Amino acid sequence: MATRYWLMKSEADVYSIDDLRKDGRTMWDGIRNYQARNNMQEMAEGDLVLYYHSRQTPSAVVGVARVVREAYPDPTQFDPKNRYFDEKSDEDDPRWWLVDVEFVQKFDRQVGLPEVKEMKTLSDMVLVNNSRLSVQPVQKKEFERILSMAGAELEA
Repeated sequence: MATRYWLMKSEADVYSIDDLRKDGRTMWDGIRNYQARNNMQEMAEGDLVLYYHSRQTPSAVVGVARVVREAYPDPTQFDPKNRYFDEKSDEDDPRWWLVDVEFVQKFDRQVGLPEVKEMKTLSDMVLVNNSRLSVQPVQKKEFERILSMAGAELEA
């Protein structure tokens, strides 16, 4: 199956690209938006992810991650002590799913949202048209353009 491309958002002060680099991999928990959840359920092992820091000025793509475990139920939805607990979710029919991602690289040069919006070749990108969606698909040409704008290349 061909590699697919995605963008996942995290606040730098909550879980930054540096945190992912330090940890090596993490489960992408706490997603409570159905469209974002559905996008994660479409992800396959090996898919590549643009790592995006929101809630910084400007918001920016800061690196790349890789999906290393396909969608499975988000355990935080069942834990009453967790802030992502969902009393309506059932272990036999989970409402929320997540994937695991691993660190691939941090960009030397971040690609800010204003810069992305200025690029005519990126005008159809979900980030430009629905910037609030926390997990979104990215076209291969968009992924490659962002890498180019960051001055980055993926190591084989």
